[in-house]
Amino acid sequence: MEKRKILFLALGYPNVAKSTVLYTDLMQEFAGQGHKVLVVAPAYEKGNYGRRVEGNVEVLRVKTLPLFKVGPIKKGIANILLPFQYKKAIRKNGDMDFDLVILPTPPITLFSVAYWLKSKIKAKTYLILRDIFPQNAVDLEMMRENGILHRYFRKQELKLYKLADSIGCMSKANISYVKQHNPGLDHSKLHLLPNWEKIPLPVSKEGISKVSSKLGISDKFVAIFGGNLGKPQQLENIVGLAKSCREIKDIFFLILGSGTESERVKQLIEHHELTNIRLVGRVPKKEYVQILAAADVGLISLHEQFTIPNFPSKVLTYFGLKKPVLASLDLSTDFGQMLEETKSGLWSEAGDIEAFKKNLLWFYDNREQAIEMGENGYNYMKSHLTPEIAYKTIMENI
Repeated sequence: MEKRKILFLALGYPNVAKSTVLYTDLMQEFAGQGHKVLVVAPAYEKGNYGRRVEGNVEVLRVKTLPLFKVGPIKKGIANILLPFQYKKAIRKNGDMDFDLVILPTPPITLFSVAYWLKSKIKAKTYLILRDIFPQNAVDLEMMRENGILHRYFRKQELKLYKLADSIGCMSKANISYVKQHNPGLDHSKLHLLPNWEKIPLPVSKEGISKVSSKLGISDKFVAIFGGNLGKPQQLENIVGLAKSCREIKDIFFLILGSGTESERVKQLIEHHELTNIRLVGRVPKKEYVQILAAADVGLISLHEQFTIPNFPSKVLTYFGLKKPVLASLDLSTDFGQMLEETKSGLWSEAGDIEAFKKNLLWFYDNREQAIEMGENGYNYMKSHLTPEIAYKTIMENI
């Protein structure tokens, strides 16, 4: 396959020496396949600006305003300024010679950078559609439908779809949604690009025993929710499940991660005086894998008000560690259908705590079948959800 020069416009892109996400995995795969990769991403540490090698990829770290763990107004201003800061950094440090520009959503504001690059060079543009914005903000009542902001971002969204030469969507339901709500779009651009992740190395029995002892869960049936703690995750479902199971002394819940709803989760746990659930907070990926390896079930929760089909990426680590999945879902997603087809988990409608609990107790009472579900998820991941497969899908569609 022809080797190309790749530019990746990133928002969340940690240094691979400290942590990994699906985008670091993908760019490492591109570089490993012999392509020359430059990633443009925010600098997370003050003064840590400029171009350097991280892993086997060149990364251009850009000085930006704080983009995470800030209020909506500050975050909005930071995202509006982001394309101007990226353009300036690329002019100063980039060679402006690329064959392919890849960008994900969020954020949608990087459209202007991709448009500017396409006007300067003949590179193709590939859009990884992971966040259908602004509709998700409307669903969560963070933005008024047909208001000034909604109309502005909707125009940006349409321009981005038009600009892209190819668009990878998370699921079949995502493809159907984009087609339905964008009849003027060239639908031949759309194809399936499921989420991906490197399969983690297995954790030893000694490692599992050590982390279980450290957390005091050695004799417990453990259900873990890991990842972003925001409104889309509707964490009231997880706390409500823990509350409903408080009489079963050997079932325990762990919440790992951080986000805008962290404080609310903490307050809910304290308000209900729950002793069977613990908010651990954000931990390094390596430690997260070790803790998850000690669990019996991986939890998923999506907000019931979503009209867009979401496909939670946290399931990848669950699958990679052979954990069966227990999900509380809105009715717009086809994630539950995937769990059914792969026989890798159980799901119920978001807000229905009784059904959520019933499914949890099925896992509790059927340990061997639960282990089989974990194996099914692992096998599905190996054949459909790895960086190598995502790389091949992108290259075949550009």
